[in-house]
Amino acid sequence: MKRIFISDLHLDKKEPQLQEAFEIFLTAECRDADQLYILGDLFEAWIGDDDPGEHSTNVINLLSGLSCELFLMHGNRDFLIGDQFCEATRATLLQDPSLITIGDENVLLMHGDSLCTLDTGYQRVRQVLRSEAFQSDFLKKTISEREDITQQMRGQSKKHTSTMKEEIMDVTPEEVVRTMNEKKATKLIHGHTHRPAVHEHQLENVIGHRYVLGDWRPSTRYLSVEGSDFQLKEFNF
Repeated sequence: MKRIFISDLHLDKKEPQLQEAFEIFLTAECRDADQLYILGDLFEAWIGDDDPGEHSTNVINLLSGLSCELFLMHGNRDFLIGDQFCEATRATLLQDPSLITIGDENVLLMHGDSLCTLDTGYQRVRQVLRSEAFQSDFLKKTISEREDITQQMRGQSKKHTSTMKEEIMDVTPEEVVRTMNEKKATKLIHGHTHRPAVHEHQLENVIGHRYVLGDWRPSTRYLSVEGSDFQLKEFNF
């Protein structure tokens, strides 16, 4: 079985080249895949499944045409993806975190933002945004109102990250180890940090491996898994 893992595409109607690159990737890299996992931030922003925009429709059409199984996970930019989107794309929505089995190993899948525990300001905002109360209130607003609020939030986010040290915005190693031990996982795959790499961590009884996926500007690093062979590969579009 061949599995492909990607994240952090941040597809945006203002950057049509990203959607074009995604279409090329699906054709070139996923044509013989059995499963495709998108671990968060497929979109730069997702304001609800009822958004009628052409860009949203084009991405749905791309995904619905896949011959492989599709799995989606919420990121910090597209946590409002819901049942309607998943039904249209024939995708299975995964909880964050989710545990799967590859061979004889437990593999933990996450977006990665919950591992950045040193960024306490972000974690407080994350808790609010993921709450049922906030999402219910937000989705009752008009499309125009949601777009305005989203633009304001993106501006605040850029201002916040511009003042933070890089190590604070990265995952906390102790939280990685704690989470992997708690889930009894020997491998962890995540995105969010835009720092593609393979890391080793000393777990309770074994050395664990953490695979960090890349973002899509101007190229990406994705994970291809065939059997027990895990390879972080580059796709330069």
